[in-house]
Amino acid sequence: MRPSIISVNIGMPKVIRYADREVSTAIFKERVDTGALLTRTGFLGDKQGDLKNHGGLDKAACVHAFEHYPYWQEELKLKLAPGAFGENLTIAGMPEEAVCIGDLYQIGEAVVQVSQPRQPCYKINIRLDAQNMPARIEEHGSTGYYLRVIEEGKIMNSDVPALLKRDPLGVSVAYVNRITHHEKDNTQGIERILSVEALSDSWRDRLAARLKDRPL
Repeated sequence: MRPSIISVNIGMPKVIRYADREVSTAIFKERVDTGALLTRTGFLGDKQGDLKNHGGLDKAACVHAFEHYPYWQEELKLKLAPGAFGENLTIAGMPEEAVCIGDLYQIGEAVVQVSQPRQPCYKINIRLDAQNMPARIEEHGSTGYYLRVIEEGKIMNSDVPALLKRDPLGVSVAYVNRITHHEKDNTQGIERILSVEALSDSWRDRLAARLKDRPL
């Protein structure tokens, strides 16, 4: 399938009541028909509610593959509009299996690089009014992934992403998910992921710590 942008989605943080406490979240993204300017720190008009765990240069934009929507609509018995997983870009034709850490893409006016899988957090439970969504998403493999920005520029709905350069090691987002969530003791797999220069610092630290803590 030829890749295409289904929807550009942005949102600002708001405070909601969840589990008897107040939570700041920007997971409720809305489609912007005019597109949006992607800067090195994210889309204009878009912020994160938790800057400790979200945002930053390695996580300027979040992608979710449109191919996963039918599965989750059936699983959750919900009609899901693009942006339902809190992603900035809903993209068809670029699922986790087809995208590698370090890949460079031209999307509209912007040039971006895949930096890491998304680590889903409990706020997806809030957005979808469902339970245990982080674990369910990890099990299914539909985590999505993050982009760092190499060149800033505007991205429009219906823009066609173009692969500029495939990372030479060819470590897919799906492979990183499999090693991280399902084959946690696969030392060879962890070392292969760590050899990818473009891997985000946070993900590198996480996997390096796993190697350090493994039994001798």
